[in-house]
Amino acid sequence: MSSNSDVAIQVGNLSKCFQIYEKPIDRLNQFIFPKLQKFFRLPIKQYCSEFWAFKDISLEVKKGETVGIIGRNGSGKSTLLQIICGTLSPTNGLVEVNGRVAALLELGSGFNPEFTGRENVYLNASILGLTRSQIDQRFKLIEQFADIGDFINQPVKTYSSGMLVRLAFSVVAHVDADILVIDEALAVGDAFFTQKCMRFIRKFQEDGGTILFVSHDLGVVTSICKSALLLINSNEKKSIFGPADELCKNYITQIYEDPERLSTIAEDNFSNNFPHTVHNGTLRSAAPIKNIYALSSFRDAAESFGKRGATIVHAAFVDENNKEINSLEGGLLVCLSVRISVNQRIVFPAVGIMIIDKLGQCLQSEGTDSLFRDEMLVFEDGENVVVKFKFLMPILLNGVYTISLAVAEGLGHEHIQHHWIHDAIKMEVISSPVCHGVGGLITSEVTMDIYNKKLGFDT
Repeated sequence: MSSNSDVAIQVGNLSKCFQIYEKPIDRLNQFIFPKLQKFFRLPIKQYCSEFWAFKDISLEVKKGETVGIIGRNGSGKSTLLQIICGTLSPTNGLVEVNGRVAALLELGSGFNPEFTGRENVYLNASILGLTRSQIDQRFKLIEQFADIGDFINQPVKTYSSGMLVRLAFSVVAHVDADILVIDEALAVGDAFFTQKCMRFIRKFQEDGGTILFVSHDLGVVTSICKSALLLINSNEKKSIFGPADELCKNYITQIYEDPERLSTIAEDNFSNNFPHTVHNGTLRSAAPIKNIYALSSFRDAAESFGKRGATIVHAAFVDENNKEINSLEGGLLVCLSVRISVNQRIVFPAVGIMIIDKLGQCLQSEGTDSLFRDEMLVFEDGENVVVKFKFLMPILLNGVYTISLAVAEGLGHEHIQHHWIHDAIKMEVISSPVCHGVGGLITSEVTMDIYNKKLGFDT
């Protein structure tokens, strides 16, 4: 194994085999009889079958790296993480971990269901290396991050899956870990908490933390990981290590080139009775499904920061009569109204909006800084200001998006942030013509030309 001080995790020729028993008595037989047969030099009989979760995996993760682990169900992702965290022993190979590890593995793992959330915080944090006094100092921050209200004093067995993840992630976020291990944790929970977790992960990366991240969401993997390990379902249980974007493409190729999947599609869709139609000429049609957004109300209690020289008191999408609306259509002109209360004199004020996806990535943004710089604007103490942004609403994939708002002071990048609100408005796309990616083109017509050479058309 490597003695390099820059290495956080070193895995060498790691393999894990599970023994599968048909009957409970076979477990006892396997424990006793092979040893006796070997002692008396008799043929050794096995009372179990072997299942290899993976074979001969080697991996080196340097400090400060974020490595994604991807692969289909049953490829051994969770098993690998458990071995790295020390909760499972390998069959062969070695693992070396340098630094304090905080792990978010199976949902609710490490929690005693009979204990309250408060008691489980103290239990988990102490297991992860914090003293009682350190937990006392950080408990309020853990409670605020989890944001589960009075349930912190209720038994964990009464929690929903989302509440379990909130509390578990909050604990690992406050134990000063060197290495963060996350297994599908962000797949559970609402959009607001997912984005809060993503902000923590990006800050953890900026501070030089090391992350092992398992997810089936390839968008998340390519967003936060530079490298990835692809585990492959096969008899050989091979693995491939390389750039995250390339391996995600490789993984997609595996899924769509699966022989069983392709044969199923062929049987379902292309039977002998499938009608064959030849189209000649041009087909034109409008997009079959509108891109509809359902809007939530302004969240004045959302996570925020700033010096509060000015405060955003309300924001909403409004129609031409300045009346608030609760739904939008992608591709059309919309108006977002932001109301601000000024608490002190502000020179060169700037107001900004950001459309954020579930990964915490900014898809689109706009600000007043460059637009009104020549106007030499000044907000005086006690004034109320309304800023309206008019823009074409983007056409996005089904899912939840949010709008973050900010009011600042100053020019360019020398802003003083007075009030920044994360996820002030939630937008849920409830119907979309987009199938892949983030969004689609703003278009209402598609032209399709299909030529058949047998009928004399020229391609």
